Amino acid sequence: MKLSVVIPVYNEVSTILEVLRQVKAIPVDKEIIIVDDCSTDGTREILQELKEDPIKVILNEENRGKGYCLREAFQHVSGDVVIIQDADLEYYPDEYHLLLKKIQSGKADVVYGSRFMGARRVFNFYHYLGNAILNLIANILYNTNLSDLMTCYKAFRADVIKELKLEADGFGIEAEITAQVFKRRFKVYEVPISYNGRDYSEGKKITWKDFFRSVYWLLRCKFVSYDVGADTLYRIRLAVNNTRWIFERLKPYLSGKILEVGSGIGNVSAHLITLNKELILTDINPNYIRILNQKFGAHPHVRIFQHDISADASVALAALKPDTILCVNALEHIEDDEKVLDHMYQILNTGGKLVLLVPALRRLYGALDEKLGHFRRYERKELAAKLQGKGFVIEDIYFHNMVAAAGWFVNGRIFKKKIMASFQVALLDKFVPFLAWLEDKIRIPFGLSLIVVCKKQNL
Repeated sequence: MKLSVVIPVYNEVSTILEVLRQVKAIPVDKEIIIVDDCSTDGTREILQELKEDPIKVILNEENRGKGYCLREAFQHVSGDVVIIQDADLEYYPDEYHLLLKKIQSGKADVVYGSRFMGARRVFNFYHYLGNAILNLIANILYNTNLSDLMTCYKAFRADVIKELKLEADGFGIEAEITAQVFKRRFKVYEVPISYNGRDYSEGKKITWKDFFRSVYWLLRCKFVSYDVGADTLYRIRLAVNNTRWIFERLKPYLSGKILEVGSGIGNVSAHLITLNKELILTDINPNYIRILNQKFGAHPHVRIFQHDISADASVALAALKPDTILCVNALEHIEDDEKVLDHMYQILNTGGKLVLLVPALRRLYGALDEKLGHFRRYERKELAAKLQGKGFVIEDIYFHNMVAAAGWFVNGRIFKKKIMASFQVALLDKFVPFLAWLEDKIRIPFGLSLIVVCKKQNL
């Protein structure tokens, strides 16, 4: 394992060399990335003299803040794990191992070193109070029980930190990191660390204004979507009636060995598990694969692959000879959908079935589709023609969820919304039992989605 130690620096002339000495003494393969935020006390000159490996020094041309320095440093990391180290002497590098072992063991994606769980120098009450209030706000907003979001000592798997879309320039970066980590459902641990808190006479720089900046970033990350696709999946996860309805409609067509293309975070996969059949889960997104492994990796009947169905048919997947390919709300995300249908035909066992659920009706296409990355919505005849052109025999094709189609049109076409509000998803979910009963009785003339069942012909 290679460790990337990221050190933002501003006016720490009296401590920077000792911090570097302590960091270099840690017996792990590492790189040290220092970003100086235009120091004026001689720190910059010291850093300019550093020519040794494994230290990389980046010099800002103007003072931009801790958040900017961290974002700049994260672009240069090459290690497997990233840890943030302040340039003062408040934290002890010889405690890195406390954070790293949880990641090395595979138990955590992110580890926070909590100043309030371990030994610490007794320090300013008002800083303690501010931390307590921020932790309370964060825990309410993100439904967690973190004890120290403002700690410097945070360790991340490198792929985690590269996935975060960070924007804060100042100390608000601590709240922004925490908010995004919990919003994306990474597995977080806290471990106790020692803390030698400074006061302002010793060079402490955070002020009362940063409290309000941190609150701002906690709220912004809660209510502003950085990844509409991921946020939509998490919101749909809460619509348990709707997901169960989809599964129950598809269940009669699922037999034998099942390959799910575009499993996402496993909303439908969780129901597929109950069939007790051999199940193959795939997705192109490495973060979704991580989540799938956490949820289902230990299940004896489940295999999980990171795979781009649009790139190739995959010899490995074809060798598994799936009897059913299930693709729920994934085909519309792929530009060359006919190529994907061809690959599915190649992978599918002879006589097997392809079961699709895709967005229906071009006239519903709007801002919601654009933000979700939909290349299209499908007309019934168009999709049938594409499938038949690849050799599939259509067994059934029908619309699904008429009421949601109206809501999609209003939100995406009229109000130009880019994501469905959580309360709307929850409200619609309450009506699903009635909608399911109604659509079981009649074939509706339009709907949010099309369900298609087709078969690969016997040769």
